[in-house]
This record gives sequence, C-alpha cells and structure tokens, in this order.
Amino acid sequence: MAVVIEVVTDIAAEPRVVFDLELDVDVHTASLAGSGERATTGSARRRLQLGDEVTFHARHFGLPWRMSSRVTVHERPHRFVDEQTRGPFRSMRHEHLFEALAGEVGPGGTAGTRMVDRMSITAPAGPVGAVVARLVLAPYLRHLLRRRATHVKDAAESTDVPDVS
Repeated sequence: MAVVIEVVTDIAAEPRVVFDLELDVDVHTASLAGSGERATTGSARRRLQLGDEVTFHARHFGLPWRMSSRVTVHERPHRFVDEQTRGPFRSMRHEHLFEALAGEVGPGGTAGTRMVDRMSITAPAGPVGAVVARLVLAPYLRHLLRRRATHVKDAAESTDVPDVS
C-alpha cells in the first residue's frame, strides 16, 4: 500500500522562479547537504528537463543510499513529476505543483507561489515494509521535503535570484 506525504509551502516569488529552482540539481544537493547529498545526471544540464534522469547518493539513517529518478512530466511553470527508476522503494512518485497566489501583485504579476510536494512511496518487504514506510520513512521524508522547501523558499525570496525565464 502506498504512503502519501504532502508538504505545502507559500513562497513570495513567481511560479517560474520556484519551478526552475526545484529542477536545479545544485539547489537540491545544497538543500540536503546534511546527508552528504550528491547528484549526477545523464546530461550535462544542471536544470532537469523532461526525460532527464538523475542519480542521488546520500547517507540516511547512517547508511549509504542511492536512488535514480526520471522527470516524467514537465509542464513549466505549473507542474513536474519525477519517478524512481532504481532505488530503495518498490515505487516512488514525486509530484511538484506550483500555483500562483492571488493578492497584492508584485513586480512579476503575482503575489507568490503555493508549492505543493506530493510524494507517494511503496516500500519493499510486504506488510512489514508498509509498516516501516508509514511509521519511519514517511515522517523522515516529510522532514526532508520541508527542509528542501525551506531552502527553495529562501533562495526564491532572496534579492539575488537571477531571472530564470
């Protein structure tokens, strides 16, 4: 049975800025530096596009982890999806949604962005894996998603974010 984790973050920046930061491999690794995160891509691009695959190496729970994901949906600046192609889960699907917020309009024509991370995981090892996924992995992944969202929020709201259009 799949476990779904959702983290919602409001960011004072345009959806295209937040979208592009979320697809930047260097931003990703910087956001999870505490786990020694490293990323390698199949292309020379540091900002992922549709069909790109990235392999992450990190330490979680004191153990080395390796996971490869492919961008399977890319609808700039509204949504993209990455899905595990190799790694520790039976399946992992991470949907990233970016909704323009209404309100006082800033220089880019929007009040900001609501970023939603929705991750669905299925653990290996049958019923025991399902219990571990719900009680251990889901809270841990929620913590990582929040840390990453905070890092992206800080980067997007900083005054030195380059125009990424």
